[in-house]
Amino acid sequence: MPALAVARRLTAAGADVVFVGGQRAEVELVPAAGYELRAIGVEGLSRTNPLHAARALLRAGVAVRTAHRILGELRPDAVLGGGGYVAGPVGVAALARRIPLVLTEADSHLGITNRLLAPRARRICLAFAISGRDGARYRVTGRPVEPPAVDVGAARARFGLAAGERCVLVFGGSLGARTINEASIEAFRTAPFRVLHAAGTRDHAALAPRAAGDHYDLQPYIERFGEALAACDLCVARAGGSIFEVAAAGKAAILVPYPHASADHQTTNARWMAAAGAALVVPDAELTSVRLRAEVDALLGDPGRLAAMARASAALARPDAAQAVADEVLEAARPEPDR
Repeated sequence: MPALAVARRLTAAGADVVFVGGQRAEVELVPAAGYELRAIGVEGLSRTNPLHAARALLRAGVAVRTAHRILGELRPDAVLGGGGYVAGPVGVAALARRIPLVLTEADSHLGITNRLLAPRARRICLAFAISGRDGARYRVTGRPVEPPAVDVGAARARFGLAAGERCVLVFGGSLGARTINEASIEAFRTAPFRVLHAAGTRDHAALAPRAAGDHYDLQPYIERFGEALAACDLCVARAGGSIFEVAAAGKAAILVPYPHASADHQTTNARWMAAAGAALVVPDAELTSVRLRAEVDALLGDPGRLAAMARASAALARPDAAQAVADEVLEAARPEPDR
């Protein structure tokens, strides 16, 4: 989603954009947005299973060759790396071909792919200021997100929300978040407010029989997600890069950081929002249906506090992030003066 937000700014500036990706959400989202997608076969590097790690390294080697071929065909003026294991082979191929490389980092620390590529990248665009990453090649842009939905009335009407009706939005990414899913389905079974719950593709089928009541709208994925953010009064979510979408919409949040994220960056992300007064943080190990219901009831029952958290959230937003990253890519793509 951050890459799509940047792509739209690049397209508006007259650039041609082609994506290179794996076999996850990009398979549907990129073509649906009108962009060509070239596929490479790659997987994450396991840190616990040596056999899986060896397989990932072998696939990465093949992926680098595939990326070389793709870049040779496309002959791009610049390459933007979005972090993660897909960006590694393409970034390596770009550097080998001396194609200017710009990197984005969505979290509060550099992931392994970006750490390896950063020394030779033209620019590294950071969502957060990171200690020790403050040289001339680093720029804090925030995380690129799509512009928030501005017609709150239309967004609420889409989900059938009546005037004055409270709404809690629960989400955890494309696969969902099992701890949040299980706690929410129990906590809000008899809630006196509406619940929009994007459970992810992995858990939706198992949760569906337990989503009782007309007040509970359980979906695997919510299209035009910005409208769900606009419609809700409070978010319950993990604390990955999506916190910038929450901030862009100006919403208060209860954040449950994923405890196994690399370098525990989701806890750092969540504390950043909490320190600004925009969120409450509940550790994953402490999340129960009883705790979650109590926290939500307390916030919805205190409109002044909820409004103050929403204002604090909006103050953290970086609405110019996508344009800032696009500008860096366009600058990197310009021919050198001596060419």
